[in-house]
Amino acid sequence: MEKTYEPHKIEQSWYQTWENKHYFAPKQHGLPYCIMLPPPNVTGTLHMGHGFGCTLMDILIRYHRMLGENVLWQPGTDHAGIATQMVVEKRLMLEGKTRETLGREAFIEKIWEWKNQSGNAITQQLRRLGASLDWPRERFTMDESLCATVQKVFINLYREGLIYRGTRLVNWDPKLHTAISDLEVISNEEEGKLWHIRYPLADQEGYIVVATTRPETLLGDVAVAVHPDDERYQHFIGKQVQLPLTHRTVPIISDEYVDKAFGSGCVKITPAHDFNDYLVGERHQLKPINIFTRDAHLNKNTPQQYQGLERFAAREQIVKDLENSGLIEKIEKHISKIPRGEKSNAIIEPFLTEQWFMKMQPLAEPAIRAVENGEIRFIPDNWNKTYFQWLNNIEDWCISRQLWWGHRIPAWYDKKGKAYVGESEADVRAYYQLADTVQLTQDNDVLDTWFSSALWPFSTLGWPEHTQEFKTFYPGNVLVTGFDIIFFWVARMIMMGLKLTGKIPFREVFITGLIRDQDGQKMSKSKGNVIDPLDLIDGIDIDALVEKRIYGLMQPAKAKQIEAQTRKQYPEGFASHGTDALRFTFCALASYGREIRFDLGRLEGYRNFCNKLWNAARYVFMNVTEPQQGSLELSLPDRWILSRLQNTIADAHAALQQYRFDLFAHAIYEFTWNEFCDWYLELSKPILTSDKSSAAQQRGTRHTLITVLETLLRLLHPIMPFITEEIWQRAAPFADKSGDTIMLQAYPQVDPSLQNELIETELTWVKAIIIAIRTVRSEMNIAPGKPLAVLLHKGTESDKRRYQQYQSLIHALAKLESVAWLDLYAIPPESATALVGDLEILIPMAGLINKDEESARLTREIAKLNKESERMETKLQNPQFVDKAPADVVTKERSRLAELKATLTKLEQQLEKIAAL
Repeated sequence: MEKTYEPHKIEQSWYQTWENKHYFAPKQHGLPYCIMLPPPNVTGTLHMGHGFGCTLMDILIRYHRMLGENVLWQPGTDHAGIATQMVVEKRLMLEGKTRETLGREAFIEKIWEWKNQSGNAITQQLRRLGASLDWPRERFTMDESLCATVQKVFINLYREGLIYRGTRLVNWDPKLHTAISDLEVISNEEEGKLWHIRYPLADQEGYIVVATTRPETLLGDVAVAVHPDDERYQHFIGKQVQLPLTHRTVPIISDEYVDKAFGSGCVKITPAHDFNDYLVGERHQLKPINIFTRDAHLNKNTPQQYQGLERFAAREQIVKDLENSGLIEKIEKHISKIPRGEKSNAIIEPFLTEQWFMKMQPLAEPAIRAVENGEIRFIPDNWNKTYFQWLNNIEDWCISRQLWWGHRIPAWYDKKGKAYVGESEADVRAYYQLADTVQLTQDNDVLDTWFSSALWPFSTLGWPEHTQEFKTFYPGNVLVTGFDIIFFWVARMIMMGLKLTGKIPFREVFITGLIRDQDGQKMSKSKGNVIDPLDLIDGIDIDALVEKRIYGLMQPAKAKQIEAQTRKQYPEGFASHGTDALRFTFCALASYGREIRFDLGRLEGYRNFCNKLWNAARYVFMNVTEPQQGSLELSLPDRWILSRLQNTIADAHAALQQYRFDLFAHAIYEFTWNEFCDWYLELSKPILTSDKSSAAQQRGTRHTLITVLETLLRLLHPIMPFITEEIWQRAAPFADKSGDTIMLQAYPQVDPSLQNELIETELTWVKAIIIAIRTVRSEMNIAPGKPLAVLLHKGTESDKRRYQQYQSLIHALAKLESVAWLDLYAIPPESATALVGDLEILIPMAGLINKDEESARLTREIAKLNKESERMETKLQNPQFVDKAPADVVTKERSRLAELKATLTKLEQQLEKIAAL
């Protein structure tokens, strides 16, 4: 083996070998196990969320594959209607073209060209992450077969009456000119204004005051509402007000929707431009008035002087006209949530438009029952409430989008606008018995991307055909996804799966937390805190990292701030950590929490863990050069490590079965670092090097070294596939293992015959003696290699028996020159003392340390730490710091102070011990 572990030398070559040899394909025997990869956008690049989720899925896949199951991890990508169309339109703009100048067919061809050339970047990046997907089965939501499935589903649901066309209020993106889903709307608090406007009473003197954040929409008002219990306005209910700047009057109505405490307690009702107002309008049979065009300019339903004005220009003019008319009561600063399009950043308008909808209530009820009766299990189960809350209040789904890229709606219209649904124009004419003279035009809209994604668990397996894959792998075993898409994807897959196949799509849903930065902030381009997983794997220098973070900012003014923040936080950029270290970090962070902070320090720690494993393997191979032949005699350390290994195997299985990836990582880390590397390898050295060890004992230890290492590699493989494969290839011949790859080896199972609590207790005693002596060395500043003369005092018969039995190990690891048992009533010399149970371990200090020098050293160190402690206490008692500094900074300072005081206590105790000698 190379002396130094260098991940970049092994990772890509091993992945290529695995993929070329089709190791990721189902084995066609054993129990089926299937996970569907949530299809990333074809426009996407690997981000921390992908890296996190895919790592957890790959751990499960590799684990179940090694259990001997028939495993399928189905890969694929989503066509991502809006995102992909935007990418290609931007490319066309650079050529001075638009999609309109190209026409629909030519534009779609351009998208396919882009997709085939560079649209699959993320699948290559998933390979870098070690994801063992069955790539030959890769699907794309615009594949011909999947398009046919989407079309069939739409037609069947339409003819069943579950899909219909209607005029409803939707989220409208005036920049992209399409309806968008709630998921694509990001609402953040922004500073604006609250205008208090006087609405004159129509049949008497006076007015009522209405408060609004959107004065331009008053042109679409159809009523003013007050709360039925608001005594201030009881006598106004049923009267009319003159709508400012128009020739219309509107009624004053009462509705419990009104918040009496907001503004004046009077609310304008604009059903065509507010979702809550729309519901109020329905309750009171008020006809909505739409005042906007598709690009959010004022239309012909407004007074002539405002027609054609862009919405915010119209706002300025309307406010000015209201002021000139004396109708502005007051204007206040106001913070409100502004909805913006995730892709365009444009402010979203609730917009009344004709769209295609799906009735969801009939689909929701079976989906609720499937979770209630335990057919589908959410993990953690607290997410059941989120799921039920949405489904119990579900509304019809707007499934149409005003785009060109996507699954075109299979509907045709005659001149009167009547819709006919079918596979093709010919199919429509045949089904509806339409004459050739009836002119038909196909719908220009496409389906919401989530419509095809809802069919993903079964469309990728060949449904509606009853293929062998569908029969074998449907329903899947588990869906691994984030809580942010429970509504938009998880619930819809369950509803569509039950409706179309009669079966649930998966048995369990493991909901992961969302990856945040180390300060708990959401990673976003605008904040400049995005981390590319590949940069953590390969490394990146600070200049390249800064360039990456400020490139393409929607708010270029933030570039300097982001650069300064990045240079301060990561002055050297990111070192190369390799894929295995990153995967282990993801696994260790994967608790049941809602948010997961990614700490670079953890990543560095797990890179060190890789080094530790590599060096441990080198030690094993230096001592084991061939399979061990002949009789074996297992020592106490051999039997101890084999017993501890069985316990670790049991913990690993239990953790993965509960999706406690963090406990899985912790169990293996503790065994590898603390028990195998730090203790067993050290305990093996005196056995392998001592003249007193028999050949059978040495063979026993060599056999144990290679057996434990090889088993450990298989145990670790699902988390760290690359380093384990590299080492296993060398270990397998010495461990009598056959096979071409570790990933197709059996996952370790507990061997009860090797579990031995008595042996573990015996070695725990040996470790306690060694630790006690090492602690005294450290506290008394005695050189680690200096041989010590030790006295043992008191203790039990068991202590004496154990010492006699294991003294060679204790002498070797504690670096002892001699050991003597004192008579029970003897008076010990001046010594540093440690206790292990009733046993006193005495280390005479004569000649070991200079009492005066050591006292002086400790006194200086205590004075230094006292000064630092006082400074920190003063800082934490200062309200200017505690109240104004970020909470996490204050918490860190308090933790550091607590650690400092603990160190001080320890040093003061040492000084007392020295003084007592």
